[in-house]
Amino acid sequence: MTISFAPLEGITGYIFRNLHHEMFPGADSYYTPFWASTVDSPLAGRGLSDMLPENNQDIPVIPQLLTNQAAAFLPAARMLRDMGYEEVNLNLGCPSGTVFSKKKGSGFLTQPQEMDRFFHEVFSADLGIKVSVKTRVGADSPEEWADILAVYDRYPIHELTIHPRIRKDFYKGEVRMETFRYAAEHTGLPLCYNGDLNSAQDCRDFFVAFPSVTHVMAGRGFVANPALARELKGGPALNKAELQTFHDRLVAAYQETLFGDRPVLGKMKELWFYMGVMFQGADKPLKAIRKAKSLSDYSFAAQALFRDCDLIPGGKFYQD
Repeated sequence: MTISFAPLEGITGYIFRNLHHEMFPGADSYYTPFWASTVDSPLAGRGLSDMLPENNQDIPVIPQLLTNQAAAFLPAARMLRDMGYEEVNLNLGCPSGTVFSKKKGSGFLTQPQEMDRFFHEVFSADLGIKVSVKTRVGADSPEEWADILAVYDRYPIHELTIHPRIRKDFYKGEVRMETFRYAAEHTGLPLCYNGDLNSAQDCRDFFVAFPSVTHVMAGRGFVANPALARELKGGPALNKAELQTFHDRLVAAYQETLFGDRPVLGKMKELWFYMGVMFQGADKPLKAIRKAKSLSDYSFAAQALFRDCDLIPGGKFYQD
């Protein structure tokens, strides 16, 4: 079985990835948060920094791009190839309103004919790098899925990662497993499953239900429980002491690279949106974390949480 770490914008950048890979080995690959490549700027600024090989040494990283233009995708993919990457992933799943309105991410799913032209141009080029896709199963209705999948099936996509929700679902409600089953039964493309894998047992249950699919991708559950891959592969469950060490080292790493308290607080408060549900009776310290306006106030609240609150037993932490 293979498990990958899905990208979460603002959280799983290279600083997070490096520390996670060191402390919680087991993830088979890490996908970068997407870079919105354009014709004028195929890969630059923050996107380039997060994907530079020197910032991802000895980590199995797969860069992710967001675009609906082959003229923007192709030069970015070639730059990544020249950096030494063997695979690039196209994001066709992001449900953000801004992204959707530009017909990118899940918004591109509303234009299957344009998608077809995009892939024809991409796969007609001599790229020298594998192209994989992460997708939702529609924008407004799961009835769109058959036509979308038919487009994918016409091209030698290296792997198709399916998050079986439509764009209108965002991340709420039950995943639409019937759409994933349809893909498993109707395409010969290699598949990866992504969606509501919040514990090692969730992953095991999936592999039982779909024995022909050997790759899963977890995001929110992985951020909440950094030891998810280790547990899935037979290692020990997460313990509070190592999570606190991970937390403290992450704060220190952000302080070394970010200027001032505010950006560090932003990073850590967003992380607690996921990690906070792991702890019993943590409402008071979590409120103090959210209200903290300085790193000293934040540190006091975080240390109180680790001191006074226990992890929820059972290993399944994240809940919608």
